[in-house]
Amino acid sequence: MNPRHPRPFLILETGQPVASMRRHRGFPHWIRVAAGLDADEAVVVNVEGGDALPDRAGFAGTIITGSAAMVTERRDWSERSAGWLRDAAQAGMPLFGICYGHQLLAHALGGEVGDNPTGREMGTIDLELHDHAHADPLFRGLPAQFAAQATHLQTVLRAPDGATVLARSSQDGCHAFRWGERAWGVQFHPEFSATHMRGYVQARSEALHNEGRCAKSLARSVSATPHARRVLRRFVRHARGLHGH
Repeated sequence: MNPRHPRPFLILETGQPVASMRRHRGFPHWIRVAAGLDADEAVVVNVEGGDALPDRAGFAGTIITGSAAMVTERRDWSERSAGWLRDAAQAGMPLFGICYGHQLLAHALGGEVGDNPTGREMGTIDLELHDHAHADPLFRGLPAQFAAQATHLQTVLRAPDGATVLARSSQDGCHAFRWGERAWGVQFHPEFSATHMRGYVQARSEALHNEGRCAKSLARSVSATPHARRVLRRFVRHARGLHGH
């Protein structure tokens, strides 16, 4: 364990990348690298694969990955994770949900998740921050509009009671929210590189074609998203700061 950071982060693994991208390893690895965490600074629990949810004690915070599953399927492992996250949020544990993790956290806290009325959102998108995001620990100082990677069919239709919606896109009114002072969900993928995003576009090329969209054109429009990645890194620094590390 890094003596400067004695508390590791917990990563709840809720799914695997598309098959063609697994040569780049899984979501926990992508998240750890993007977050600037060393290998011994993260503990991965594969809840989708049946791993038991751990005791919260000793972790700096929890990051919840994306998944090909749907929150509305209410799978046993997902509902167990939702209960764990509800308790963790109410206990003040720092939480950061990504894509499926964002939706699962919203569901856990009483929000509503369902199919995005505008359909699939995919590629490098433009995020627009709400004014109050500029006072948020993870979003303050970022441009009012910046690029992020996204790929999803479901969305947070209604944020949990008491949550603050921080960002939106042209297709999704709740791209980020904060609940309380220590729990965040982001629909976008701060851990995705341009390579990851292009790989996802290629993997979904048939579905995109069936929806009247051109995968090649979408892939060409993919770009780097450094501001989105900063949000993830800021969560890590913020959570450590809460523990005095």
